[in-house]
Amino acid sequence: MKTDPLKIAMLSIHSDPIGELGTKDTGGMSVYIRELARQLGKRGHYIDIYTRMLKSENRSITRLYENVRLIHLGIPNGGTLSKLALYRYLSKFFQALEDFRRSENQSYDLIHSHYWLSGRLGTRAQKLWDLPHVTTFHTLGEVKNQTGIDAHEPWFRVVAEKDIVQKSHRILALTNRERESLVRLYDAPPQKIGVVPCGVNLDLFYPQGKAAARHKLGLDSDDIILLYVGRFESIKGLNVLLKAMTYLDANQRLRLVVVGGDDNSTPEFRTLAQATRDWGIGEKVNFIGRVDQQNLPTYYGAADVLVLPSYSESFGMVGLEALACGRPVVTTPVGAVDRLVRRTQAGCVVPDHSAHSLADGILSIIRDPDIPSAERIRQSIFEYSWSEVASAVVAEYAELIGPQCYGDDRQIPVEASCA
Repeated sequence: MKTDPLKIAMLSIHSDPIGELGTKDTGGMSVYIRELARQLGKRGHYIDIYTRMLKSENRSITRLYENVRLIHLGIPNGGTLSKLALYRYLSKFFQALEDFRRSENQSYDLIHSHYWLSGRLGTRAQKLWDLPHVTTFHTLGEVKNQTGIDAHEPWFRVVAEKDIVQKSHRILALTNRERESLVRLYDAPPQKIGVVPCGVNLDLFYPQGKAAARHKLGLDSDDIILLYVGRFESIKGLNVLLKAMTYLDANQRLRLVVVGGDDNSTPEFRTLAQATRDWGIGEKVNFIGRVDQQNLPTYYGAADVLVLPSYSESFGMVGLEALACGRPVVTTPVGAVDRLVRRTQAGCVVPDHSAHSLADGILSIIRDPDIPSAERIRQSIFEYSWSEVASAVVAEYAELIGPQCYGDDRQIPVEASCA
C-alpha cells in the first residue's frame, strides 16, 4: 500500500523526552514519545518534538533520529518552573512555538500532544493551524484524585482536561481502563477514543543470565532479589513495598533493589530512607539511584521478580520491560500490567494496595516452582514491540486524515491486547 509521509508536530512541553529517566518529571511518557517518534521516522514520516529548554533561554534543535527533530523552546524562567506553574506560561510557550514555526516556514499535517499541558497548547494550535489534533493524556487528574494519594490535583487541571477531551479530534488511551475513565469521568465520546498500548524495545530488553547480571552489579548470587523501578512519588507506592518488606523479614536472603528517583538530597528520598531505618530493614534495601535506560536490562536480569506497588498507572511500562527480560511481576491492579500478568501467568496480581497483600504476593512468586521460563515469558509480549505500536498509531492517525493518505498497516490487536 502506498504511504505518503506525514509531518507531525509532537508536543511535550513539561517533560524533555531525553531527560533523565526516573527523575521527578521524566518517566514512561518520555520513553513513549522517543520510541514512537523513532519508529515513525523510520517509516519516512517527519516529526518535530517540541519541549521546554531547561538550562537556557535560547532555543536549540537536536537531530534525535532519522527524520526526527527535538526542538527546545526557551522562555524566561521556563526551565525552573514546576509542572503546575507552567500552566500560567502556556501563552508564552505557544508564542515561542509559533515564532519558531514561522521562522522556518514550517507546516504540519497533524498535531499529537502528550499530557494535559501540551494538550492545551494543542487545542490552540489546532485552531490557528487548522489541523487535526490527537492527544494522549498519559495520566488523568480525576483518576489521580480518586486514589487519595499525593497532593490533590488542582481544579484547573481537570477543567483543562475536560476542555481538551471535547476540542481535540482524537484521543489515544493507553488501556481500556483509561478509556473507561475518560468516558465515565470526562464525558468523552466513546467513538472519539482509540486504544493503543505502550511498547517495549525488544532489542534492548531481553533475558540475561542471572548470575552474570548479579556479578556485574555486585549482588550476591544467593540472595532473592526484588526489584523496584520508578519515581519516588507517593502514588508509586514504594513506601507500601518497604512496609511489605517488614512482613518478609523471616527470609534472611531477601533483598530489595530500588532504581530511580532524584538525588539523595530530596525530601522524598530522605523520607523513604528514614522509613527503612525506622522499620529495621535498612540492610535489606539498596537505593541505587537513577539508572540510564541502556543499563536497566542488567537490573531486570539480576532480579528474581519486579514489584509494581503503584496506586495508579496509565500503563505500567516497567512491568512490560520486566516481562520482555523474562522476569515475573508482582503488581497491584493498575494500568495494563495486571492483565498482562494474568494473561502470561508470569507473576501475581494482588487484590489491593495493602502491604500485607503485597507481601503475600511476593511470597507466592518466590515460592512458586512453576514460573514460566524467561523465554516463554518474553515470547508472550512480542506483540508489544514499538514497531507494532507505531503501526497502531498510524492507523489512528488515519481515522482523522484518511487511510488513502498513508495507509493503515496496523497489525497489533490493540483492543484485545489491553482487555
